[in-house]
Amino acid sequence: MASDYIPTYQGAEVVRMYKTLLGSKGFRKGMDLYFKRHDGQAVTCEDFFAAMRDANDADFANFLLWYSQAGTPRVKVTSSYNAETRAYSLKFSQEVPPTPGQPVKEPMFIPVSVGLLASSGKDLPLSSVYHDGTLQSIAGNTHPVYTTVLRVTKKEEEFVFSDIPERPIPSLLRGFSAPIRLESDLSDSDLFFLLAHDSDEFNRWEAGQLLARKLMLSLVADFQQNKPLVLNPKFVHGLRSILCDSSLDKEFIAKAITLPGEGEIMDLMEVADPDAVHAVRSFLRKQLASELKAEFLTTIEKNKSSEEYVFNHANMARRALKNIALAYLASLGEPEITELALHEYRTATNMTEQFAALAALDQIPGKTREDALDDFYSKWQHDYLVVNKWFALQAVSDVPGNVENVRKLLNHPAFDLRNPNKVYSLIGGFCGSPVNFHAKDGSGYKFLGEIVVQLDKLNPQVASRMVSAFSRWRRFDESRQKLAKAQLEMIMSTNGLSENVFEIASKSLAAA
Repeated sequence: MASDYIPTYQGAEVVRMYKTLLGSKGFRKGMDLYFKRHDGQAVTCEDFFAAMRDANDADFANFLLWYSQAGTPRVKVTSSYNAETRAYSLKFSQEVPPTPGQPVKEPMFIPVSVGLLASSGKDLPLSSVYHDGTLQSIAGNTHPVYTTVLRVTKKEEEFVFSDIPERPIPSLLRGFSAPIRLESDLSDSDLFFLLAHDSDEFNRWEAGQLLARKLMLSLVADFQQNKPLVLNPKFVHGLRSILCDSSLDKEFIAKAITLPGEGEIMDLMEVADPDAVHAVRSFLRKQLASELKAEFLTTIEKNKSSEEYVFNHANMARRALKNIALAYLASLGEPEITELALHEYRTATNMTEQFAALAALDQIPGKTREDALDDFYSKWQHDYLVVNKWFALQAVSDVPGNVENVRKLLNHPAFDLRNPNKVYSLIGGFCGSPVNFHAKDGSGYKFLGEIVVQLDKLNPQVASRMVSAFSRWRRFDESRQKLAKAQLEMIMSTNGLSENVFEIASKSLAAA
């Protein structure tokens, strides 16, 4: 049975900025010159830079700072509109935070791809921009231009667009044109507008993520104060507009309607509260599933599996969208949805869809869940990679008190504490479940402490990786801190503790 797999690549952002600045043709010219000059040679980043610059006769002043300065630039943008002059201004300020050995940083060369949206939701044509005392034409000869790249190279500078008929909503950093942290004066209303209308998929996704994070943090505060949780209808409208837009790529839709993870939200809190974050995310998933139930059911029906598995983008995107829709609906826990998930599990023609249906059933405690898990294991027990996925799925489950289920799986005939990959799947997977690993009663911490001590006698390297799950114990409330610290101290007091585990545990205890 086939499965979708997409490799991910890191560190391409700087190279991609060349393409943003030069366009596809200019980037190709630079690549051709680069290979002509250096094919078969050992080369440097400066050589690549020189080829791009020389092939296009381009001015890339201070671009090489991307290679020599550490840290991520923080860029702030403020906007203003003058109705009388029909001028729209964007003011940029940038700062690169100090890092060890580099207390003072120079301004970076930052390409910021920008579009402006009218109140109709359509992109406004851009004619010219005033910058550094010069009026620069950006209008196309035959076709209107809706996106332009602003070159931010100073600590502070201003770009003024001319002939803008109304106050626009700016679509900033389109296509993630530079690896920066962007702060803007966009209001929540502006973000909802971008979520519903922006033609740039990255910014549409980013607007949704920003709104979701704000919404979730606000609801967490309400939950902590015992206030009723209420879902903003504008958020539902924004996701509905994406889900029902047939012109959008299905993979993008799947990603755009996915809520931020619980760990991501906890990272934004001064004191992480796993219970509140889990309750809020569960509430949002269930409410969205209820509000968009008809749309999700239609999405599943329209994206059913074909008879033959095909590995291409269109089919991978179709599967991704159908699977996220099924996951949302499963949160409702309704009998007909359980039957739907079970039907999808039984009729799946590939691993991706069968496992997604199993994951949906895994959200629903009960006999159907247990039967499906047992059936999946019986079919795939001879494929150890699939069995590892099966362990991991159960380990990260949000089922209340899941630590006991994980304890039982330690005695499963397919599990072996001496096998690192099985440990990473089951124990590591459990540590990735915020609500159960960080259970208020300390059961998750106690479980991991016991496992680390056992593991240390078998494989100290693997044990040290597992104990690192305690490394951020100070991020949590006082009660959880005491429980996690007690386990670290228990581990440290164990006779014959390996150097590997001692190093990680002692550093975790000493961490500020």
